[in-house]
Amino acid sequence: MANPDYSLYLVTDRGLAGDRSLAGIVGEAVAGGVTCVQLREKLCGTRDFIDQARQLKALLQPAGIPLIINDRIDVALAVGADGVHLGQQDMAIAEARSLAGPAMIIGISAESLEDAIRAERQGADYIGISPVFATATKADAAAPLGLEGVRRIREAVKLPLVGIGGITEGNAGAVVAAGADGVAVVSAIIASRCPRTAATALRGQVDKARKETRM
Repeated sequence: MANPDYSLYLVTDRGLAGDRSLAGIVGEAVAGGVTCVQLREKLCGTRDFIDQARQLKALLQPAGIPLIINDRIDVALAVGADGVHLGQQDMAIAEARSLAGPAMIIGISAESLEDAIRAERQGADYIGISPVFATATKADAAAPLGLEGVRRIREAVKLPLVGIGGITEGNAGAVVAAGADGVAVVSAIIASRCPRTAATALRGQVDKARKETRM
């Protein structure tokens, strides 16, 4: 997918969805302004993961919203997803690229400036700066980088940057103002009583910060 928009990047979590349909939540979030969706499944089996991915692809593809698969390049290839997102302990970028080919988006989580620089050198398409703020969504998260960490990484790399970790309506604009191209959220939308309203509010802060930064 050419020039994907990372402005408001939703990462799924079925545990936070409760008894609500994940596809329903994602659909509402997209209607509210989400521009990219990552399907993250840590506990389900491969067949279930693929079924979930196919449902989301059918929902997102007509809207031109990229579907990114967390960790599992086999699942991404099986459903024809737009990309895969890898952590620091996952498959190396070169190996992922050899399997995925040149067209698939490969995103990398960076927990430090060194991680980000290495990801750019190795051929990542975008970098998820993680975590910007303290978060309870990911139990094994590293120490928060803060807004200053976002600024340092922005000065060092040219790839699109997506800030994740503790992102809320109240701080999303500050992350973009610090140099991120977008923000990624989990609970701020998935756990919201109204995903569409939550997404609209977050997208508004991102767009406002981007406009102010360009003035």
